[in-house]
Amino acid sequence: MKKAKRILALSGVVLLVAMYVATLVFALMDSPNSFMLFKASIYCTIVIPVIVYSGTLIFNNAARKKEWKIDSEEKDAQDDNTKNEDI
Repeated sequence: MKKAKRILALSGVVLLVAMYVATLVFALMDSPNSFMLFKASIYCTIVIPVIVYSGTLIFNNAARKKEWKIDSEEKDAQDDNTKNEDI
């Protein structure tokens, strides 16, 4: 699980750096499409961190649910064992 989170975070960092460089290049370009490309780059600079943060939240919640399921199954097994001992 940690490896997947690290890969997601690293890919987000790489995409952000690429978007910052692209934003700078598009701001300095002198072509008819440069303003549209600049706006798209600014949009992606905002959206990519949101997606990375959402992905980390999903991974964290999935790990917690797995732990809760394992803990509850162990508790149920212990309860069953104590009931059998009482009989």
